[in-house]
Parts: sequence; structure tokens; C-alpha cells
Amino acid sequence: MEPLVAAAVLVGTGGTAGFASGLFGIGGGFLMTPVLYWLFSTGGIGDTEATRLAFGTSLAVIIPTMVSGTAGHHRREAVDWKAAVPLAAGAVLGGLFGGTVASYLPGTTLRTIFAVLVITMAIRMAWSSQSSPENRKNGSGPAFGVLGFFIGTVSGLAGIGGGVLLVPLLVILFGFPVHSAIGTSSACLVFSSGAAVIAYIIHGLSAPGLPPLSLGYVYLPAWAALVVTTVPLSRIGVRFSHTCTPGFLQGLLAVLMVAIGLSMLVA
Repeated sequence: MEPLVAAAVLVGTGGTAGFASGLFGIGGGFLMTPVLYWLFSTGGIGDTEATRLAFGTSLAVIIPTMVSGTAGHHRREAVDWKAAVPLAAGAVLGGLFGGTVASYLPGTTLRTIFAVLVITMAIRMAWSSQSSPENRKNGSGPAFGVLGFFIGTVSGLAGIGGGVLLVPLLVILFGFPVHSAIGTSSACLVFSSGAAVIAYIIHGLSAPGLPPLSLGYVYLPAWAALVVTTVPLSRIGVRFSHTCTPGFLQGLLAVLMVAIGLSMLVA
């Protein structure tokens, strides 16, 4: 593929993923990961290495994107820091664990994990079409820590920030209003993605067959092309999120999750 065409694809993908990140608090990896995998595999990189590169690069993009999104949600008082802190602590450990395990799994296994998790939660999200009221919010520090570890592990294994699972879990299990779940998820994903990226970098430093300008399993040119648009578009997504009804957000998120999960199963 011509470099200019690849760059245009990445910029367009970054803009869409950035907007979705701010809108749903999900990181955007559900979109960036399959696009990166397609670009790497069509560029002649082997299946497993292309998958790991796609996951590592996507996670690296999520970090600055979610920092931007978290700042926007915090200004609108939509981040529950009492939940976000233990979530982040567990997510760091889980991200390191998941990223390490992923470095030893074949690409087809990683993509299947990604797809099954996303589709499963999309179905559950569709059943819960209305956000829980504020006074039903529950959960303790240890419970959030365990959930954070799970989300971090998923981040490392599936190459996504984990928000595609965290947002519906906060709504379904802990009674979070959807806007609060989105803001809190954004804060957690900064840490879960960061920990997973560290694992991908460390375990990819000596990997053969990676393209030049790769930092472990993070391909820096693709990272830069994506970040250019993900960060500013995430702020726009945040503003739009707070104009939408909870039911609309949950329904739209469920549809997107199913579509992307199916796309990875047939990749």
C-alpha cells in the first residue's frame, strides 16, 4: 500500500476512534486494532507479529487519547475518583499480566478473545437499555480493584483499552449512570493501557520481523499518525456525549461493539 494512502487511512481511523473514545469512554482500540492489523498484514508482516503490533500500537495511542478525554469528563464532574483509583491500581497489574501473556499467544487466539469478549458484552449492554439512577451506585474499593485487574488483563490480551467492557460492567454490576461510567472508565484506561504497553514494548524489543521505527510491538509512525487526530476528536466526543440520553448511548455502543467484534472474527 502506498505510504500516503496508509497515512490517510490512519488519520481517518484516528479521528473516528478519538471521537468514539470521548463519546463512550472506551479508548478506541476496538476500531484501531483491526485497521492496524489489516495495514500490517497487507504490508507483508506475519499474522502473529501483525496482531501483536496492532495491539501494542493501539494501546499506545489510547494513553494520550484517554488523558484528553478524562480531563473533559472531569470538568463535567463525570469521573468517580473513588472508583477510578482502585480500578486503575488493579488495571496496572492486570495490564502487565495480560500484555505478557499475549506475547506468547498466536494471533488467531488473540483476535478470537477480542471478538468474543466484545460481542458478549454488547449483547448484555443491549439488554440494559436504561442507565441506573445515581442513588443505586454501589461497590467497594476491593471490588473495584478486582474489576480493574480483569479489565487490565483484557487490555493486554485483546489490544483494547478495556473500556468496551468496563463501561457496561460499571452500569450493569455497580449501578453507575452511563455518563459516570464513561468518565470513570476513561480515567482507568489511562493506567490499564499504559501498563499493557510497557509489557508489549519489553517483550517485543527482541522480536524478529518487525518494521523499522518499531519500539517493541509499538510502531511509532502509525502511533504518530493516529494521535494527531484521536486527541482533538476525543474532546469533541466528550462534549457530544453529555448531550445524549443514556439509552441512546448504550444502544449505539452495543451496535458498534457487535460490528467490530464480528469484523475481527472474520479477519
